[in-house]
This record gives sequence, structure tokens and C-alpha cells, in this order.
Amino acid sequence: MSTGPKKTVFVVDDEESIRLFLREELVEEGYDVTTFPNGEEVLTVLESGRPDLLLLDIRMPGIDGIKVLQRAKQKYPDLPVILCSAYSDYKHDFGAWSADGYFVKSARLDGLKEMIREVLERKPAG
Repeated sequence: MSTGPKKTVFVVDDEESIRLFLREELVEEGYDVTTFPNGEEVLTVLESGRPDLLLLDIRMPGIDGIKVLQRAKQKYPDLPVILCSAYSDYKHDFGAWSADGYFVKSARLDGLKEMIREVLERKPAG
């Protein structure tokens, strides 16, 4: 069991079932998870507090995940961001290159959980 404070993960996805599934799985892993249904909401909340990691869906109405990624990285370059999409072709989108990870959605989250651990481990302390 980790001895430090819980790591905070913001999950942004327009599909409620996916938000709930990811939240449940990540809380079970020991993370403090807050979910958001769209990019606008998470960008507003980022003004007042940052998570340890941002997990972003790409295809969302309004501001898509790539635009949220770009805006978040512009303001907070050291904020770890993992893009999560049902479509692997976004991995080659130039706008996605500043992400710290890219995960293709599936019912098995072992790969995503491992990616989150790795990204958080390489985040500089501070």
C-alpha cells in the first residue's frame, strides 16, 4: 500500500457509463478520481486545482480531447495527460503528440492502469 497521499486523476468522457467504469476501476487502484462529462467543465476546474493526471476521451461534443490537451499543456506543461479513445487512428494526429500516453479503449483496463502508474512515476516531484 502506498504511504503518500492519494494521487488524483481527472477522467473526462462524454459517456456516463465509461466515466463510472473508469472511476470504479481507478478508485479500486487507490486513486482519488473526479469525473467530468466534457472538456469545458474540466478546463474550468483546472483553473482552481490540478490533478496528478488527466485522462481524456478524444471524441466529445464541444471541445474535443485534443483541444483540451493542447489548452491544458499550454497552461500546465508538466501536467501528465493520457488520451483514451476507441479509435487508434488518433494516435498519429499531430495534436495528440504532446500527450504522455495514448490508450485504445477496451473492457480490459490492465494496460491503462499500467500506463497511469508509469506516467505518474516519471512525473517530476514537486
